[in-house]
Amino acid sequence: MQYGTWLLSRIRRQLWWQAILSVVLGIATALIATVSDRFFPWSLPIEVSREAVDSLLNIIASSMLAVTTFSLGAVTSAFGAATSNVTPRATKLLMEDKVTHNVLSTFIGSFIFSIVGIIVLRTGSYGDEGRAVLFVITILVIALIVVQLLRWINHLISLGRVGTTIDRVEAATREAIELRLSVPYLGANPCDDTLPAGATPILSGQIGYLQFVDISALSRLCETHGLTAYLPVNAGSFCYEDTVLMYAVGPLDNETRSRLLDQFVIAATRTFDQDPRFGLAVMAEVASRALSPATNDPGTALDVIGRQTRLLAQWGKGREDAEVEYPNLYVSPLSDADLFEDAFMLPARDGAHLIEIQLRLQKSLFALQQSGSPAFRAAARQQAEMAYQRAKIALTAPCDLQRLESEFAEDHK
Repeated sequence: MQYGTWLLSRIRRQLWWQAILSVVLGIATALIATVSDRFFPWSLPIEVSREAVDSLLNIIASSMLAVTTFSLGAVTSAFGAATSNVTPRATKLLMEDKVTHNVLSTFIGSFIFSIVGIIVLRTGSYGDEGRAVLFVITILVIALIVVQLLRWINHLISLGRVGTTIDRVEAATREAIELRLSVPYLGANPCDDTLPAGATPILSGQIGYLQFVDISALSRLCETHGLTAYLPVNAGSFCYEDTVLMYAVGPLDNETRSRLLDQFVIAATRTFDQDPRFGLAVMAEVASRALSPATNDPGTALDVIGRQTRLLAQWGKGREDAEVEYPNLYVSPLSDADLFEDAFMLPARDGAHLIEIQLRLQKSLFALQQSGSPAFRAAARQQAEMAYQRAKIALTAPCDLQRLESEFAEDHK
C-alpha cells in the first residue's frame, strides 16, 4: 500500500469530508432551481405557491437542526459507553462508522439545503418553474431524510453496545490478518536476524508508534540509490529515538537517509492498518476490563477468548505464497509468540482466579496447538503453561485447582 492510498483511506473514514460534501450538494441543489427555466424549458404540470415551498423548507430546517443535535448527543453517549464498558481503543472504530457518517451528513446537508432554499426563495429569485422544481427536490429530500431516519433508529439500538463494539474490533482485526497473510512480508523478502557486513542502521529519531511504512516508495528510493534495506520492525512497534527502523546496505548520504526516514509514519497512537497485533491487543483489553471487579462480566471475557481463538486459528493456517514485488527490501515476519501474548496474556492474568476462564483458556490453547507451524504450536503451548502457572497460585478452592490440573494434564499428555 502506498502512502497516498493509505492517507486517502484514513481521510475517507473521517466525518468532516462527507459533511462538507453534503453541504456543497445542499447549496448546489437549492441554487439549481434558480436556473430551472434555462435548463428545464418544459413546463411542469403543477403550480406551487411560494408559501407551500417556504413552509416545507421551514419544517426541514427546524427539524433537521433538532435531529442533528440529538444525533450528535447520541453518538457522544455511544462513544462514552464504549470507552467505559469496552476500551478507549475501540472508540476509534465507532468514530469511523459509515452509517453514522452517512446519516449525519444527510441531516447536515438537508439543513443547509433548506436554509439556502428559504433565503433564495424570499429574495424572489425563483420563478414559477423554479418553485416547482424546488418543490420536487424538497419532496425528494424529505424521502431521503425518512430513509436515513429509519436506518438511524435501527443503528442507534446497537451503537456503543459491548457486543456490537466487539464485533467491529474483531472484523477490523480479521481484515488486518487477512491482508498480512496475503502479503506476509508486505511484498518484500523475509528477513532473519542475520545482517550483511557493512549494514548502516537508520534510527527513528522520534518516540511513538510506527503506524505505516510506505514499502513501494522505500523500494523506489533503494533502487534509485543502489541500496538494500532490512526492516527489523513492523507497524505497531513502539519506537524510541535510538530504535533502528532499517538497516541500509550501500552508499548512503544524509539526504538519502532523510528521504528514507520520511517513508515511516510515527505517531502517538496505533492503528489497525498493517498491524494485526493491535486488534488482538484491543480484544484482550476488552476481556481484561470485563474481568475487573468493577465490571465483573466473565461472560464477555469468555466470548473474547473464543473470538481470539478464531482469529489466531486463521493466522495459524499459514501465509499465502506471495510474489516478491520489492526484491531489494527485507522485512521481518510477525512473531507468533507476540501474537499469542497480545491475545491471551491479559485474560490469563486477570482471570487467573476464575476456573471458568482458565478452563476455556486451556481448551482454546490446546485447540490452537493442533495446527499451524512448529513456532505457532510452541507459542500456544507456552501461553497455556503460563496461564496454568498463574492459576495454580490464584485459585483458592482445591476442587477448582484439581479440575484445572486434570484439564492441563489431559491436554499435555
